[in-house]
Parts: sequence; C-alpha cells; structure tokens
Amino acid sequence: MTDPAIPTAHSIPHESAVAPFVLAIDIGSGSTRGCLYDAYARPIKKRTVTVSHIFTEDADGTAEIDADQVVAEAAEVIDGVIAGIGPGLIRGVVMDTFASSLICVDDSGDAITPCYTYADSRPADQLDRLRASLDESAVHQRTGTRLHTSYHAPRLLWLQEELPEVYARTARFVSLGEYAFAKLAGVEGAATSTMAWAGILNRHTCELDDELLAAVGVDRSRFAPIVDPDEPITDVSPEVARRWPALAGAAWFPAVPDGFASNIGVGAADPATAAMSAATSGAIRVIVDGTPESLPDGLWAYRVSRSQSIVGGALNDVGRVTLWLQSTLAPLTPDEIDDVMRAEPEEGTPLMLPFLTGERSTGWAGDARAVLTGVSSSSGPRELWRGAAEGIAISYARLFDQLREVSPGITRLIASGGVSSTYPGFMQVVAQALDFPVQVVEVKRVTMRGAAAFALSVLQPGRPLATVPATALTEPDAAQQPYYDHLRRRFAEAYRANVAD
Repeated sequence: MTDPAIPTAHSIPHESAVAPFVLAIDIGSGSTRGCLYDAYARPIKKRTVTVSHIFTEDADGTAEIDADQVVAEAAEVIDGVIAGIGPGLIRGVVMDTFASSLICVDDSGDAITPCYTYADSRPADQLDRLRASLDESAVHQRTGTRLHTSYHAPRLLWLQEELPEVYARTARFVSLGEYAFAKLAGVEGAATSTMAWAGILNRHTCELDDELLAAVGVDRSRFAPIVDPDEPITDVSPEVARRWPALAGAAWFPAVPDGFASNIGVGAADPATAAMSAATSGAIRVIVDGTPESLPDGLWAYRVSRSQSIVGGALNDVGRVTLWLQSTLAPLTPDEIDDVMRAEPEEGTPLMLPFLTGERSTGWAGDARAVLTGVSSSSGPRELWRGAAEGIAISYARLFDQLREVSPGITRLIASGGVSSTYPGFMQVVAQALDFPVQVVEVKRVTMRGAAAFALSVLQPGRPLATVPATALTEPDAAQQPYYDHLRRRFAEAYRANVAD
C-alpha cells in the first residue's frame, strides 16, 4: 500500500515546494538538462532548462561531442534553473551523464580532444588485438565488462596509435562528468560507477584494474581519485559562490552514469525490480548487493559503491533507430506507428538487427551494423516499423534472459524513456518478446530525477521521497508466443550469419 502522506513525483509550483532543494543536471545523448527538485524529489515547475545538442557522427565510427560546448551548456542550464533562488536553499548539486565517455586534458585541465562517446567505434582494430592478446573471459570476470569499443582500454590504444602527439600531451584521462564539474566548480574525483562504466575498475576490489591498464600501457596516476557517490564534495572553487550565490555551501556529488540514476529514478533500487530504459540507447538493469560471483558473457556488472553493483546489458540503438526510420525510409505519424505496434504480428514482417552504431550486449560486436532482411515488394513503412520494433524487442529479450540467470528473483520490470512514452504500443512488442509483464512509469525525466533522489537520500537519510506513479501492466499474450519463438530463431540465425565471428 502507498502511504497517502507521501506525495507523488509529479511537478509542483515553487510555492508548494519543500526545502531544501537539489539542483540536478542530466547530460544525455541529445541534450543537457537541468531541474530544481524539492526535498521529496519532486520537480519544481518553471525550473527546468534544456539545451539540445547532437553527436558528431561519421561512417568511420566517429561519435563525439565538443567537451567545452557541453560545459557551456551546463553553465547555461544552471543560470536558468536557479535564477532568483536565495543563498542557502540549494543543498546539493548532482549530475548524471551518458556513459562511458573519455576526454584527454592537459596540465592546465583543458580538453585537448573532443569527448569520445560510448557509440564511437573507431578503436575496432585495437579491440581485435586486445581480444587476441588477453583472456577476455578473465577481464570480464574481474572488471564486469567485456572488451568493447565503448570502453576505455581499446580507446587508449587507439589514441596512442592514431593521435600520438595528443596522447603525449595528455596529463589525465577524464569522463565528461568529471570534466564538467572540474570546469564549473573545481571539483576533482571520479565516481566509482563512472570508472566501472569505463571498463577499467576491478569490481571485486573497487580499484582500477592494474592488469588491464598494464596491457594498454597506462598508469593509474593519469586518472582522478575514485570516490563513492555518497561522498559529496563541499570544498569547491570560490568562483561558485560568486557566480551562483544560490549554490553557496552546496555539496557537489561526483557525476554518475545515467544508468545508475535511471534505476533510482524509476524506483528500481532493489534486486527484485529491474529497470528498462528506452531512449536514444537502451538497457535493462538491476541493482544488487555486492557483486555477482560470476557473470554470463553477455552482461556487465558495474560497481556503483562499496556495497552495491548494477548488473545488466545495453543497446546502442533504440530511439536512434526510430529517428533514422522517421527521417529516411519510413516516415509515419505517431498514431500510425502506435497502431503498427499494437497490431497482431504477421508472418512476412521484415527482420531487423538494430545495430546502427554497433552492438554492445550481448555479443559485444562494436563494429556491427544494422541488417534489414526479408523485405519484399509488399513491405512499406508500416512493415519496416514493425520489423524494427520486433528487432529491438528481441535484443532486449536476449539481455533479459541472461539477467534473470544472475538475479532470478526479479518480479517486476519498469520501463521508461522517450521511446516508451512516444510509442506506448512498443511495450506490447517488448512484453511479448520478453514473455514478461512490463510497466511504464508516468514521470518525466526519470534519469535526472534519479540523480536528485540519490543526492537527497544522502543529504537527508531516512526521509521518504515522492512515489513514482505507474501505468497498468502490459502483459504478454500466450497466443502470440509461437510467433515470437520463431522470431527469436530467425534473429539468432541472422545474427550468426551477419555479426557473430
């Protein structure tokens, strides 16, 4: 039962907000956003600012963004969100970012490279060599991550070989969140989860993995000190109070990856509740105590603190597929797309392997590209949309199968993200592919809210936070299961033929 005294997580007017406040900043694949939250982790109306951006992408695998541009966006967001707020009312500043990311900075702390994003697959050759020279299974069990282009190890080799002069000038390798907080507040420190999401943290010791760093010839001194997310920093640059008096005395929490924040934001903070995100990229994750003794080869396990890990898998391309379809092959209205998603499955629907920017989980083929097969003269926009939705859903199902091996007690799956809200019928396809009920939460900006909720749980331990409303369960239909069983086999065959080594 929900306690009626605890409010829901809907936005409220400023005059109804309960102090203290927390400023949350979310740096995603498509924008930098900020919002002010009250003591219940409720967003305050007219206190949200968004600045859009896009990655620079190219056919060679480039997927990057200018680091100083993002810092400027974050400053603009702060200016807008806290305008008119008096000193002392904002107790904390917290940030989440897409993961993983890498920036080279010089002795002055200035970026000398763009921010290389998780989707940048240019280190594919270096990845192949690492896989040939290292025991990847052993690396996976130590760090919780497979060797992949989205992680630091192959990218560090790529920098040494492709940009040797830049590499030689690099004093430190930082994530986007670290860089932004260093520039905005003089804050130094990398969250445990940030280094875990970079693929170079030993999940058993919570320290950088010496064997992996030795394999790429990088010393741990070139990375920031590791701090747990419940260790906020108050010793910040005096420029903060001068520029933003409302932030005087506020604690700055080390920036965390969006996946960790998203789980908290939707209420998936225990081993029985998994969170599925469906935005530009996607994932299914569950937070567990400690870290699993061993991992299936298709999943990752990221340490998020001394006491917990988050286990799951990620997809590079979810919303990115829908945007690509809408702008190229198959423009439809949102209502038409929703009708397609809710329709009964049909034999002859084209099959899509949705790897526009490479595969992460479960096969970790960083250089994989999308495959569209089974297209006939009768295949129009509706059929292409349905085939793409089914391909994405099967990709989620492949993750979920392995996740339940690690956490068999999962009883609830919560979905959120732009795709789930824009195309609600998509959840029917997902529930069918997973053969498991799915529930979409009815709260906006769950990742940013999760960051705020975490900060508030540290600043005021024991105080209840607002509850997250959810829609009715989307249940799988047993009558459709033979179609989806066959679809799984078709997907696996196409994967073996086009992606698997």
